[in-house]
Amino acid sequence: MGKIRIGVSGWSYQDWRGHFYPETVTRVDELRYAAGIFDTIEVNGTFYSLSTPDAFRSWHSAAPSGFVFAVKGSRYITHSKKLNRVETPLANFFASGILDLGSKLGPVLWQLPASLHFDAERVNRFLGLLPKDTIEASNLAGRHDDKVKSISYGSNRKHRLRHVLEIRHESYLSDELVRIARDHGVALAFSHASTWPYLEELTAGFAYVRLHGPGEPYRSPYGDAIKVWARKLRAWHRGSEPEEPQRISDRVPPRRKERDVYVYLDNDAGGHAPKEAQALRFEVDRLLE
Repeated sequence: MGKIRIGVSGWSYQDWRGHFYPETVTRVDELRYAAGIFDTIEVNGTFYSLSTPDAFRSWHSAAPSGFVFAVKGSRYITHSKKLNRVETPLANFFASGILDLGSKLGPVLWQLPASLHFDAERVNRFLGLLPKDTIEASNLAGRHDDKVKSISYGSNRKHRLRHVLEIRHESYLSDELVRIARDHGVALAFSHASTWPYLEELTAGFAYVRLHGPGEPYRSPYGDAIKVWARKLRAWHRGSEPEEPQRISDRVPPRRKERDVYVYLDNDAGGHAPKEAQALRFEVDRLLE
């Protein structure tokens, strides 16, 4: 059975205090509080630097059973290396403790820079390197170098890994990208913002939605448009598509009776994200009744 999971991107923001976090909630307990309200959260810190097994274990223990973390891949891989010669950086990323999230590890998001143009060979090569499950990821982690100071290879339990590619340059709006993503079973993020291209192309058995704000990215609220997004989520969840989807190919989406849908509000400034994530949850549940 597919499930619609709705949460926020990150959880530690100063202006969420008073808007979302009560003053009685300490900073140490912010994740535990947020994880008690949402059933998924996108981890941002892993984008900026390698984390540690201790950090991942603490996040795991702070979240309840059934909770799922999405984890952002390293910008060293996507922005500095631009997906080229990344075998060792990928090993470092998966050796840093991510596998200690265990069954709470959800999709891994690879966010591309807005300046990176589409190169089919480069994208195909990179997606081919991504591990399909935790055993493959653990084996890959074993090829890390000395940049990882604290190492973990996770457990021996096999757990499927899902990967998501977020594009931010219009040159990626091509049928070739869709073909490559489908060949690898990688989802293309439905990444909504006013400053980069948006698509609704299903290339995997699940959908991944990032809502950055309809106006100024990260700062603008969706308001009544939350109801529009709720209807879109219901369509994707039910194995269908919204009316007039913003697709870039004529390929029939992978067939599913129901899909998992992961949704993250990223308009965090001013406390919009947690407020609107809860509003979206309410609207979706109302439609699914």
